[in-house]
Amino acid sequence: MIAATDTSVASAALPMTKALNAGLRRAMLDDPRVLLMGEDIGPLGGVFRVTEGLIAEFGDKRVLDTPLAESGIIGTAIGLAMRGFRPVCEIQFDGFVFPGFDQITSQLARMRNRHEGGLIMPVVIRIPYGGHIGSVEHHQESPEAYFAHTPGLRVVSPSNPHDAYWMMQEAIASDDPVIFFEPKSRYWPKGEVRFGASGTPLHASRVVRAGLDVTVVGHGAMVSVLLQAADLAAAEGISLEVIDLRSISPIDYGPILGSVQKTGRLVVTQEAPGFVSVGSEIAATVAERSFYTLEAPVLRVSGFDTPFPPAAVETHFLPSPDRVLEAVDRVLAY
Repeated sequence: MIAATDTSVASAALPMTKALNAGLRRAMLDDPRVLLMGEDIGPLGGVFRVTEGLIAEFGDKRVLDTPLAESGIIGTAIGLAMRGFRPVCEIQFDGFVFPGFDQITSQLARMRNRHEGGLIMPVVIRIPYGGHIGSVEHHQESPEAYFAHTPGLRVVSPSNPHDAYWMMQEAIASDDPVIFFEPKSRYWPKGEVRFGASGTPLHASRVVRAGLDVTVVGHGAMVSVLLQAADLAAAEGISLEVIDLRSISPIDYGPILGSVQKTGRLVVTQEAPGFVSVGSEIAATVAERSFYTLEAPVLRVSGFDTPFPPAAVETHFLPSPDRVLEAVDRVLAY
């Protein structure tokens, strides 16, 4: 069996949980300053088992089970970073990050600027996020816009196991704080992880399916939804170009603008509510920079502007391939 910890092979089919585990292990092997912190991440291996087995290999001085205190976790990580460590913090669920929000936005994000670049702040905050798992309130949020809005933070989200493995290591190597959003609904599907090279820099967006008629953009779990929509559209003779955003802050607009120049039409998708969101920012920027290229208004497909609903009705809240295709039909009608 090829374990998540075995990177001596050229590639392996892994779920995202194991790919993240392998990325964390690789970073810990490469740099003794890397340590992990979080609630139940030690012997339990975390709620989603992302850190499973790491305490047995690296000990409880590098894999730290913490109290239920998100503000304390982040504050401690800031102090460790100031002393030369590279802490990786796990927030158990997306909705639990808010007790640590003040430390992240008031301290962590500002520290390098406050010291005029003289102090690095290599802290990674892992946040499982998003819906599609049938959970309860505070366990299916998509709060990425809060952090993307905050200067001083880098914000990324992989959509597949290969990117998860490499982006985790690249985030840990960053001297700036990185908020690392892990799409929970993509934790279990397997994908090929190529251990030789990443192939794409941390903050680069990427065309994952070429097309001619409409550009569709998303991040995290939405990329899978967009690929499903592209398959359905192809059966009707419509060619969608699918772009995986990968980095939410900064956003790499090169592939997006290049694609829009070709298709003339753009649909932006996200699980989060649409008002004042990542999708809003992309829509505004593309309208500013590619106005004369567009053949139709930029449309957004998002969660609704309500709190996340009970699990029984989450499928009505979350963007689906059908909702994406409805927006595609609208932009093609212009």
